[in-house]
Amino acid sequence: MHRYVTAYSILDRSLVRQGSTPAQALRDTVRFARQAEELGYHRFWVSEHHGVPGAAGSAPTVLAAAVAAATSRIRVGTGGVMLPNHRPLVVAEQFGVLESLYPGRVDMGLGRSVGFTGGIRRALGHGKDDADRFGEQLGELLAWFTGDQRTHPGVHALPAEGLRPQVFVLAMGAGAEIAAELGLPMVIGSGPRAVDAAARYRSGFRASAWAARPYVMVAVDVAVGASAEEAARLQLSEAWSTARSRTSGSFPPLAPAEEIERTQMSARERAYLEEARKGRVHGTEDEVAMALGRLVEATGAEEVLVTMNTHDLDRRLDSYRRLARVFGG
Repeated sequence: MHRYVTAYSILDRSLVRQGSTPAQALRDTVRFARQAEELGYHRFWVSEHHGVPGAAGSAPTVLAAAVAAATSRIRVGTGGVMLPNHRPLVVAEQFGVLESLYPGRVDMGLGRSVGFTGGIRRALGHGKDDADRFGEQLGELLAWFTGDQRTHPGVHALPAEGLRPQVFVLAMGAGAEIAAELGLPMVIGSGPRAVDAAARYRSGFRASAWAARPYVMVAVDVAVGASAEEAARLQLSEAWSTARSRTSGSFPPLAPAEEIERTQMSARERAYLEEARKGRVHGTEDEVAMALGRLVEATGAEEVLVTMNTHDLDRRLDSYRRLARVFGG
């Protein structure tokens, strides 16, 4: 594993916990970033969700600024800004401000998802078809930084022009081909298509001013505990909220594992729960090291982006502390 991987990083989605508030979830994210820095993680990313009751991170560049202000060394970024929801000029300006204030620490992770429901998409002023323009939007965004954009003559993105935050493409759908064509680092999930996506990306990669060689970051949900059973229970809170979102249409706040285990589930709910738990890595430090080693070897990833949310913040921190021991943090 260590032969391939150069860094371990964190994606935090600012999920709300039962008995808490969205405001507290955002404060928890900032505090968690300081803890991640102390543990030796390389990057700390935040996400973008609109109209999701259980997710507080609706403005990732604003939250990234708060994280950067509260830390001093760890790289800070987004995983990601959903470009179809925004004008490229505005995104360039926002990251230009971040890079100006925190030079050499800013990552611009970009995705192509649109709002989850029709109502949210209408409120954002965008539709499903906007995701098909991701490559075009991404090209325009990069051109605002290089000063090469031709779409709007005489307009400059200040203070972005001339700056170089590190850019990543969240490879969903055609994302691998777009990242390869533009010569950008890529983030892939750890699902069954990861190996194929990584291979297509590497074979089609064209060196650019943004990256001289391919760079793959693989994202995976990881929990580490004193036993495999303990680690699996850490992942139950988010898996249950995911399952409930399939049956109720909303993502509820994270509940304690003990409460979920007492819940009388329907056959449908239990099936969705088991589906939500697939693909997650959990175990002791040795077991997780082996599992991540297999994943990294299969994808050739240079970096691992870890996410894991549970109701108990102390237990979450303990899991990340154990994982830091796995990679020597």
